Amino acid sequence: MKQHAAPRNQHDPVLESLRAEPVRVARPVRQTVPFVFASPHSGRLYPARFVERSRLGPTALRRSEDAFVDELFAPVVELGAPLLLARFPRAYLDANRAPAELDVAMFDGVLPFAVDRTSPRVHAGLGIIPRVVREGVEIYREKLSARDAEERIQNFYLPYHAHLERLVVDTRSRFGIAIVIDCHSMPSAAAAPDIVLGDRLGLAAVPQVTYAAECAFARQGFAVVRNTPYAGGHTTQLYGRPGGSVHALQIEINRALYMDEDRVERGIRFAEIRRRVAAALRDLIAFRGVESGETGARIAAE
Repeated sequence: MKQHAAPRNQHDPVLESLRAEPVRVARPVRQTVPFVFASPHSGRLYPARFVERSRLGPTALRRSEDAFVDELFAPVVELGAPLLLARFPRAYLDANRAPAELDVAMFDGVLPFAVDRTSPRVHAGLGIIPRVVREGVEIYREKLSARDAEERIQNFYLPYHAHLERLVVDTRSRFGIAIVIDCHSMPSAAAAPDIVLGDRLGLAAVPQVTYAAECAFARQGFAVVRNTPYAGGHTTQLYGRPGGSVHALQIEINRALYMDEDRVERGIRFAEIRRRVAAALRDLIAFRGVESGETGARIAAE
């Protein structure tokens, strides 16, 4: 039996809320720093029809989230930087993917836009509309409609990036530069570091930006590595243009530090980790090593 999109007149208050407000921007009273923070994967509002069509229960679906990352990075607003938050969940749509990263085998019908059939993320089931959650578990019982893909991209993906692009443009116009921090968490693993910084091997940000973040988190006792195993995703690739005075850095926080990954609940160390992350972010935001018009950035004096 073919699976089709829910009828438009089916009442789903969660989906209606998401369509009305797919993203939220937490803004400071006045932006005082050239930083823009974005959390594309911490949304936790699940449309009823989506849950019904899934072979997974609510907790299993939530294991794809960068759960509580929005709370860990919330202090940046009081420090003078805006924070963009996706309200839709990652399992429903992943805003940190290119719009062509779609798995055509997931859909019944021809998709009405270009598709990147060579993407390794699509082959892994982790395209813009994911096929799997953590550990490769399949999400859907049956195929989706091509119309479903179109609506998700139109209603959620495009608004997310429209808001982020506007924040970047406004910040660069105001300060001469913009530094985009893409906020994520990563599944724990044996010998995993606490923090992974991804600057696409130096292509998305000048080394001084990455070094400032590395020092800020290390001062709070976190074990920090660069670009392994996460070098940055679509957001850092799309917005990181150091030659155009826009730098992008992905920050991944080990989930084992602050949460119960199986239950998707805050852990006993959540308050402590949030405090230490806030202190690191305060140091990072104080960074003044990249100035407008410089061809070679410098590190601010300690």
